[in-house]
Amino acid sequence: MFAVPENTVALPESAARAARHPVRVARDYALDRDRWRTMLRYDPDERFAALIDRAGDDEVWLLSWLPGQFTGVHDHGFATGAFTVVSGTLIETVRRRPAGEYAGTGAAGQAAAEVHTLGQGQSRVFGPGYVHEVRNDGPDPAISVHVYRAEGRTVRPVHVDPFAGIVSEPG
Repeated sequence: MFAVPENTVALPESAARAARHPVRVARDYALDRDRWRTMLRYDPDERFAALIDRAGDDEVWLLSWLPGQFTGVHDHGFATGAFTVVSGTLIETVRRRPAGEYAGTGAAGQAAAEVHTLGQGQSRVFGPGYVHEVRNDGPDPAISVHVYRAEGRTVRPVHVDPFAGIVSEPG
């Protein structure tokens, strides 16, 4: 007879759920349309958002995006999480601080922006200090599912100067 290490045994349901990566949670909810179908709305004035579920440290949100709707540049405080595109196309622009800014030596160059085009089934992950903007530049509505872990749906506006980088963040 041999001993089976504890970490090779399936985790109990509550521990397994907590150990799941936010992308997996977002994708599972994105695929389970029956869970949120009746919540879906489109608002011509602003992005629509509805809380689908709150489980443990996770909040799962449904968002709809009409053409031209966007978030503005923001971060999520100390929250971590992910989002998955259910339908349509979303553009995420990630803002990076100039290299010297992290070390406290001041801006060492222009702030960098990375642009990601996301279609159905594609996901992005975020964490503390992650500054981005999400928008629907396409001709069709888009739907996405977002998971916020630990801090809930925190959205803090951030100002980005194209040369100095991220110059102000809320306290």
